[in-house]
Amino acid sequence: MGHREPLEIRKTIRRHQLREMVPLADSTIYEMEQRGEFPRRFALSPRCIVWDLAEVHAWLLARRAKPIPRAQHPDVTKRKSRPVKGQDQAR
Repeated sequence: MGHREPLEIRKTIRRHQLREMVPLADSTIYEMEQRGEFPRRFALSPRCIVWDLAEVHAWLLARRAKPIPRAQHPDVTKRKSRPVKGQDQAR
């Protein structure tokens, strides 16, 4: 057997601590994890899910360093329920 380097023990945070740091919905975080855009959670036990605090800090710093373009506003004239008339269609 080869000699393995021991893994560094790092601080972990639970969901409520993550929510205080990252004000995104659970579903948004989950989808970002699935796409590889957010640090992955891992289980300490069957009922205890945690995130690596250093990975979350690194993610936040990367987000701050590179601004994310804002999403475009939806075209409300094309929605099926309660469409808004364009200015050329007004009255």
